[in-house]
Amino acid sequence: MRNLNAQGLATSQQLDTAEADARVKARALEAADAAVEAAARDLDVARAVLYEGGSQGAARIVEIRAPASGVLLRRLHESETVVAQGEPLVEVADLAYLEVVADFLSTDAVRIRPGMPVLIDRWGGGTALNARVARVEPSGFTRISALGVEEQRVWVVMAFADPRDAWTSLGDGYRVEAHVIVWQLPDVLKVATSSLFRHGEDWAVFVVDDGVARRRAVAVGQRNDVEAEVAGGLEAGVRVVAYPSDQITDGSRVEPRR
Repeated sequence: MRNLNAQGLATSQQLDTAEADARVKARALEAADAAVEAAARDLDVARAVLYEGGSQGAARIVEIRAPASGVLLRRLHESETVVAQGEPLVEVADLAYLEVVADFLSTDAVRIRPGMPVLIDRWGGGTALNARVARVEPSGFTRISALGVEEQRVWVVMAFADPRDAWTSLGDGYRVEAHVIVWQLPDVLKVATSSLFRHGEDWAVFVVDDGVARRRAVAVGQRNDVEAEVAGGLEAGVRVVAYPSDQITDGSRVEPRR
């Protein structure tokens, strides 16, 4: 551009613009050269960390110590790779502090309190295990049941009450069934819920009196899907009709099914 300007083929403005552009590009080149030098120094530092003596010798083994004693549950990286600082590499757990986490319907979870006894069964052992409710999570979640119904469920955390030797074969992610005992008494008169029906606003059963069904009102206390506590109206040993249909009325003749 200077030669063109000296020959009168380029204006002074074109020359000034070209010189300004050249200065900008020269500064960019200097910055790029400085970045290359900085990257080279970083590379030397990285090599010094990875290789003994800062040379391309044998790689130095970097020890990473587990923060707690336990067993290795899973590796989050199967092969060598570049990881960010703080990224988890493995999961380590002390199975002596193993807990049971089970989901319950929110309508059942509202009755569960920390400290309530729990029976753990169908875990693969011969007998049920004893546990205690440690906490009930304050937040629920939605789950679709096997019938396609949306259910609100809540996680309940339970701690084993039996010695470690009783459940030493259990591990992380194993399947169990948990039954929380929300109420119990040592001596309770109970009846199958299949024998209960509504008569007006009261509960009633048909008792069998000399081959005749007699309707009798009963007071029902605690109950579940299988059994109900009888608080009054029945005596122990009385025979009742199970699954009474609308064909049975007070005074109907009945006989035991063989």
